[in-house]
Amino acid sequence: MKNTAYKVDEGSQLECRVLLVEDSPDTQILVSHFLKKAGAEVFLSDNGLSALDLALEAHQQGFPFDIILMDIQLPGLDGCEVTKRLREASFKGPIIAFTASEETHSRQKCLEAGCDDYLTKPVDSKKLIGLLSLYLSQLKQKQQLDRAAKVYLNLDSCN
Repeated sequence: MKNTAYKVDEGSQLECRVLLVEDSPDTQILVSHFLKKAGAEVFLSDNGLSALDLALEAHQQGFPFDIILMDIQLPGLDGCEVTKRLREASFKGPIIAFTASEETHSRQKCLEAGCDDYLTKPVDSKKLIGLLSLYLSQLKQKQQLDRAAKVYLNLDSCN
């Protein structure tokens, strides 16, 4: 589901942990404001290496970020390389590419690296919150199915 149309429920609250990986302080402030206003807990990184460290540490401690917003053009490791490494380390959560490029090959490169979707800059707050709401809804459904499967397997093993 790439570049999907989404509807925003004005009353919706993002109850999630978001890692915002963005090297522009102005963009960090703006996007953080949108996310916090929608109820998200926001963690910031301004380069690829620290983003990789933060995401892996949170994942290893059992508290992975619910969603990662990944700028693609970062100092040091670029967003595509960070995404590849996170996927290799079994990070399964949504990673949304955050790019200034509208070019098809740039989008394709993001998706091939392991990003689930992409947003172009400048960011539209309704699109941002709508896309995150969509992925959070899917994540919650998957978690409910996983819990139900575990209960079923536990009951089945008792018989």
